Amino acid sequence: MKKIAVVTDTNSGISTDYAKELGVYLIPMPFIVEGKEYFENESCTYEEFFEMLAEGKNVTTSQPAPYALTSIWDKLLEEYDEIVYIPMSSALSGSCATAKSLALDYNGKVCVVDNKRISITQMQSVLDALKLATEGFSAKEICEKLEETAFDCSIYLAVNTLELLKKSGRVTSAGAALATILGLKPVLQIQGEKLDAFAKVRGMANAEKTMLNAIKKDCEERFAGRKITIRLAYSGDIEPANEWLKTCREFFGDDSIQMYKLPISICCHVGAGVKAIGVLTSIDE
Repeated sequence: MKKIAVVTDTNSGISTDYAKELGVYLIPMPFIVEGKEYFENESCTYEEFFEMLAEGKNVTTSQPAPYALTSIWDKLLEEYDEIVYIPMSSALSGSCATAKSLALDYNGKVCVVDNKRISITQMQSVLDALKLATEGFSAKEICEKLEETAFDCSIYLAVNTLELLKKSGRVTSAGAALATILGLKPVLQIQGEKLDAFAKVRGMANAEKTMLNAIKKDCEERFAGRKITIRLAYSGDIEPANEWLKTCREFFGDDSIQMYKLPISICCHVGAGVKAIGVLTSIDE
């Protein structure tokens, strides 16, 4: 059986500690504040980032340098036979296309997955890849299976502002149009590809209800009869996020629901105060 290394980027929401626990290798996604490049937990903490954001500093993101990818691939191939690399969705960043181009020089030993995911659903792709690797699947077979199941998930999120997303072009025109409606809270969705409009409601409480009902409908209709997992994500202050976790656990009667930080490289586009919820199936379902 071939020895497979699973590599992902930090947009998966997988922390350094969790990656070590899983045996996964992480590519840090860079972000830029006022022209200076940073890496989460290496040169900037979560708290420091949101302080800079609150001060109105200009923030943006960029792709990992090609060397950041090839250097870790080269090192891993000294120990592993093949690599499965799971970057964020190609619809949200050019990093996937860059990785696919670089992988051409590795004669099939590096397989780059484009399964249209980010954050809590991308995390599941990593977990699925690990499972498939232990079952003896090759890197190419793992890549194919993950891409076949790319859309077996949903994410809904409520944001306080769409200005950062409009600036970066990571929201569809329909989603961006919500920003012009005064006093309404945009609820967005990811069904693969870019963020898109889902609903416009007044206030965060109504946004939460809208997201909960959307996930409930997905569970009852789209994923009926299948084993599903619900995960949450947030940006910024932990206190309202903890309330969101409590609300979701009570709504679904499920204390196993877990919550994760949105990585800084995502927060550069959605800002502080985001509440998100996702539902997904595992690969063997």
